[in-house]
Amino acid sequence: MPLGIYISVPFCRTKCSYCNFASDVFSRAVFERYVDRVCADIANARQVAAEMGGQIEREVDSIYLGGGTPTVLEPAQLQRVFDALRAQFSVGPDAEITVECAPGTLSPGMLDGLLRCGVNRVSLGVQSFVDGEAAAVGRLHKRATVLDDVARLRAAGITNINVDLIAGLPHQTAESWQASLAETIATGVPHVSVYMLEVDEDSRLGRELIAGGTRYHAHFVPDEGATADFYLAACAKLEASGVMQYEISNFARAGCESRHNLKYWTRQPYFGFGVDAHSMLTSNWEGHDFSRADPTTKGELGFRPWGRAEAVRFSTADSLEKYVAGAPLEKTAVSPASAFEESFFLGLRLNCGVDLRKIAARFGHDALDAVGPAITELAAAELLIEDGHFLRLTPRGRLLSNEVFQRFLAPAGFSTLL
Repeated sequence: MPLGIYISVPFCRTKCSYCNFASDVFSRAVFERYVDRVCADIANARQVAAEMGGQIEREVDSIYLGGGTPTVLEPAQLQRVFDALRAQFSVGPDAEITVECAPGTLSPGMLDGLLRCGVNRVSLGVQSFVDGEAAAVGRLHKRATVLDDVARLRAAGITNINVDLIAGLPHQTAESWQASLAETIATGVPHVSVYMLEVDEDSRLGRELIAGGTRYHAHFVPDEGATADFYLAACAKLEASGVMQYEISNFARAGCESRHNLKYWTRQPYFGFGVDAHSMLTSNWEGHDFSRADPTTKGELGFRPWGRAEAVRFSTADSLEKYVAGAPLEKTAVSPASAFEESFFLGLRLNCGVDLRKIAARFGHDALDAVGPAITELAAAELLIEDGHFLRLTPRGRLLSNEVFQRFLAPAGFSTLL
């Protein structure tokens, strides 16, 4: 199965108040050292995969540069990363190659550089087409900037464009949200991502909201009910315009779904490079004795006697300093029980849902029967719907998806069924 590649670029022009990613504003002096490290890791990918106990394919059909803002790098630095990738992997001629861009960072030189690197898809971090809302959370662009970027991308031949929007930003109202949706649809972009504002301690705005303060315009954040209404309005308006929902947060015209992100939700292999980059590879550890503790490994490896691993997950350090210094990877073996759980809480994110026949064929009817009561209860609560052999979230279930996914965590003793 072809591999997906993710490259993390943790550099930004400014740190948005809602951001909970491992990214920040750094001196450009750090950029070259970071690119050196990423390229070295790419060159060492096969050895790393072997050490982690994973199988790695040479063929690559998707590359995704995210962050942060990859387009704050110099075009020559991006070229070095792509050259390193193509030296180690066989990138198919029809591979999907995506770069995330903050509106306003697509200089003529950068746009030319993206084309030379083979980029054929761009994701624009718009968040809001209302200038005041964007400014309130630290975005540096205006509506006109976005429209200009879209026009120049199309003129350059890059028509596969995504626009990110966030429901629940400070000062957002039902009317302003409708305005952002209308502007998005008017651009004609074939892909839209809609995220509800996350309130947690990993962002400045989230911490202020939890504390009940007023910094970062926290007291102007819509309540949870309004944010949920905004999300449902987006689902209806985008689908009415032909941009159909295919995942909880993602909408696309036919044939323009994100191939790279589909790898995550369908548990296909991917390899991540850079700060806080995650990987999942098919395991080479069949028959490994997991009852013996491995002090270098976190998670299930060494703590549950499953006897074998379906896959291996590993991740890099989540700080720039630790990553560049060569901090060790954190690895987790994915047991059959964990693979069963993931098949539900990743598969249910997709509108097509989970094929229960495939679950039974892979994990056994006894395993499927074990979650039967949960399925029945969630269906009765109108959070899930059974459609033939498929299990899907309802619109209400998408709003309460975390609660639904929790019901598919394997109970104690579940491994004996697999």
